[in-house]
Amino acid sequence: MSAVVERSAIEAAERRLAGRIRATPLIQDDQTGLWLKCEQEQFTGSFKLRGAFHRLLRLTVAERGRGVVTASAGNHGQGVAYASRALGIEARIVVPDTAVPRKVDGIRALGAHVVTVAGGYAVAESEGHRLADSLGAVWVSPYNDAEVIAGQGTLGLEIEAQWEMALRGGGRVYVPVGGGGLASGIGVALDRWRPGVQVIGVLPDHSPYLHAYFHRGSTADVVEKPTLADGLAGAIEADSITLALARSFVDDMILVTEDEIRQALIWACRRNMTIEPSAAVAVAGALRDRAAHRLAVLSGGNVDPGLWEEITHHAQA
Repeated sequence: MSAVVERSAIEAAERRLAGRIRATPLIQDDQTGLWLKCEQEQFTGSFKLRGAFHRLLRLTVAERGRGVVTASAGNHGQGVAYASRALGIEARIVVPDTAVPRKVDGIRALGAHVVTVAGGYAVAESEGHRLADSLGAVWVSPYNDAEVIAGQGTLGLEIEAQWEMALRGGGRVYVPVGGGGLASGIGVALDRWRPGVQVIGVLPDHSPYLHAYFHRGSTADVVEKPTLADGLAGAIEADSITLALARSFVDDMILVTEDEIRQALIWACRRNMTIEPSAAVAVAGALRDRAAHRLAVLSGGNVDPGLWEEITHHAQA
């Protein structure tokens, strides 16, 4: 059976997105040798722009006229808002009341309508579906959408172009995981390099939904707790295409603790890099590894200012 998202679709997405997104740098840390894909330098400060923009580019003229609705803890919402403004589409973003204020302010600044709901991301997603249905608008999932995943997968093509010599020797690419769209897209993009190259999904142990499905085939027994990595929190839709994609194109899923996430933030701060906790999750996973070639995807840099002040204090201690 063919994949729901194939490399050819990611290559087509890369062509459509040319000139609309930034090709972000790949750098190496001198002390640890860890390679870092700096997607925090993307427009809107997050990789989410790739998938959101590509999804909206694929809308028909009639669909654009209906407007779009999504749910987001912040970064996907900013991506949809940014792309909507560029394409002249009305956008409504449903956010949980626990969302980082900086991210919500960013959505508003980009001209989208913000709808705040009490509860976590799962409540926001449910309300987003309801709102889209009631308005006749197009629902734009942050992860459960082939066009979104193809857009996210363009990050994998950039890694391939920038890191090809390392890929030839084998290596591990550590990717933050929430709904699984980014890890799935990168996995499809880099599939030609397997088995020498492995894509490793990293999740906070306080929100291990896709980890549970990957290893046990079910999320029924998952207990969610508050996590610093708010962008990765929340349950996954039961019919999400990322469930099968992750099992086919991601080599492993691992968990990191809240303390490891915090220490990874301090690690980044000491290197004058501002990253958000969701990105630190990948760093935390990669820092456990001593392989010759390893890379962490820094998925975003939209960190809460109060948290970053605390992290900076610890980094300077």
